[in-house]
Amino acid sequence: MSEARTPGTRSFATTVDDAEVARFSALAEEWWNPHGKMRPLHKFNPVRIGYVRDKVCEHFGRDAKAASPLADLRFLDIGCGGGLLSEPLAKLGADMLSADASPVNIKVASLHAEKSGVTIDYRHTTAEALADAGERFDVVLAMEVVEHVADIPLFLRRCAEMVKPGGMMVAATLNRTLKSFAMAIVGAEYVLGWLPRGTHQWHKFVTPGELAVALSSGGLKLVEEIGVVYNPLADSWRLSPDTSVNYMMIGTRPA
Repeated sequence: MSEARTPGTRSFATTVDDAEVARFSALAEEWWNPHGKMRPLHKFNPVRIGYVRDKVCEHFGRDAKAASPLADLRFLDIGCGGGLLSEPLAKLGADMLSADASPVNIKVASLHAEKSGVTIDYRHTTAEALADAGERFDVVLAMEVVEHVADIPLFLRRCAEMVKPGGMMVAATLNRTLKSFAMAIVGAEYVLGWLPRGTHQWHKFVTPGELAVALSSGGLKLVEEIGVVYNPLADSWRLSPDTSVNYMMIGTRPA
């Protein structure tokens, strides 16, 4: 496994899984259709937006109810896809750099932001390229992308490397349990048809312990781990102590 390079030097290791990039590139036109193949992510979006907003405000001493609570904070949304998370955060005042390994995703995201009148720095690039360039952020987000990269420990370490002193990182992914196999793959992809078949590979799911080790190796201190569960009666997601399927984790870098 390659070690993190100092800013300005080139990393020869890659976190890009070409098959995953091709899979999501083929779905790019679906990103902003709330009733299409990205419907589950649209349903999931409110809980993760609220969580990120509230935890960032708590960490930086902001008022989450203010008009622009994230103003003057530089964010990285790595693996941004079509921008479903980036746009709402930009509207809350965040200075967004949003990156994806798929040029098609970046094109779709940029066009949508332009139509929405939202300013976001969209880039077709990778975590390692940004880290090698010396990019640093108050907040790094790796949301629903961890399980789609080629080298998970390397990806998480390079993301953590970009967190400024006093900054934070939020990661959201899927736990590798029998329950997650049953619900996220068999249920969501094959039974309910919520997601295209092949969207997830169970062996690439990440346990909270593995995620915590990777963030720690990047110099971050684990401060919170929370599950996210689906309520079929309300057709919505909510935070929960249950981390057996979907969960989020926060790490901070000492000032």
